[in-house]
Amino acid sequence: MPNNKRPAKGPSSQPNRKPAKTAKPVEADPDELAQNLVDLALEITEREGPDAAALTARQEELTVLVRRMLRRRHDDVLYGAIEVAKYTDPDCCRLLRERVEEEAATWHVRDDEAELEIDAFMIPLFVHSTGGLVQEDVFRDDADFEALMDSFRQSGLASAATRIVLVRHLYDLAAVDRIRYSDLQEMLREASQAMRSRKLVATPAIEASMRPWIAGDYEPEDDAMELRFLLGFALKPVDDPFYKIPSGEAASDAYFEGRMARYRMWAGSVSPLLQRCLSRHPAEVELNFLYQDLFYGALEQGVAELSMLATLAEVNQKLEEQQRAPDRIKAVVAPVEANGEPVLRINLYPLDGGAPLATVDKPLDLAAHLEAELEDLCDALGTVGLDGVLLARGFDAAGEPEDAEPYLSA
Repeated sequence: MPNNKRPAKGPSSQPNRKPAKTAKPVEADPDELAQNLVDLALEITEREGPDAAALTARQEELTVLVRRMLRRRHDDVLYGAIEVAKYTDPDCCRLLRERVEEEAATWHVRDDEAELEIDAFMIPLFVHSTGGLVQEDVFRDDADFEALMDSFRQSGLASAATRIVLVRHLYDLAAVDRIRYSDLQEMLREASQAMRSRKLVATPAIEASMRPWIAGDYEPEDDAMELRFLLGFALKPVDDPFYKIPSGEAASDAYFEGRMARYRMWAGSVSPLLQRCLSRHPAEVELNFLYQDLFYGALEQGVAELSMLATLAEVNQKLEEQQRAPDRIKAVVAPVEANGEPVLRINLYPLDGGAPLATVDKPLDLAAHLEAELEDLCDALGTVGLDGVLLARGFDAAGEPEDAEPYLSA
């Protein structure tokens, strides 16, 4: 009979055998990791009751997991989790996306026993010009670029203890959209090293992000409108009181109102300088600033505003096709589903009644705040000069609105 026993182990049994290599730990499947993030975020959003300690523990656990995915460059897990959360629960998706984006745009580092934080921020700009911007003309003057960086502290947007560095590049939407979560973490790491070193430090991730613009189709005499982003890094002490948001609703509101007021003053005062930074013909450039935010919040702002402008342009085109004055037409807005996707539908009607004259659909993110999206759209339609804007629960098969009521701006 064959001997099925294993050979005896010991120092004399296989004297020349090499030690076995330690097996690498088997990591969970990316889909499982993504689902774990979704489940944890869902537990946080659905948690009820007075158990604040348990809720805090779950929130910290979510933060630890997100940071782990960022360190391991598991972008597929993070993006996959957010996509799953979209179809799970809107509140869960918003929480998860906000946590991932905030962690991706922030890096903590110790320096001489002090704990520092570096943030990646952006300022979205709509640049109006004749023929479009010329990339080679942007940030060509050293003194103007240095003055632009200094303007943040001088205007009170940053504390005296904060170091601000701008990337000497004006980003277009395509370049910003290509920067994934772990890419931004690497850019933050490089920026923190460069800002704390007295020597030149290589920054390959930052340099790789500075992609040439996708060429537009503007003729030299065309009126051009382009979305661009200023990207910067802010290095500051974690405990800097300048950035501490006061407790209490009234004090918190006052804090953010003060910052908004300073930002508006900065935007107004810095416009001539920034026009010189962007063009050899600064008088021919007009700038419209959106609000400064962390990287992904600023990206979301820019995309949302671009989408709204595209929707208004389509509405205006429909109005022109009707050959009627806008004040002889009313608009009704309602959330509907089109081709399996949620949209905000705008139907344009004649004042004397009848079938809709035209329809415009605006895509809607599954995780968006529906009420806020409806308000933003109705407010924007109010600038077109229509007779009125109404909100409805939906539309029937004939296009007639259901439970429509006049929209009253807040």
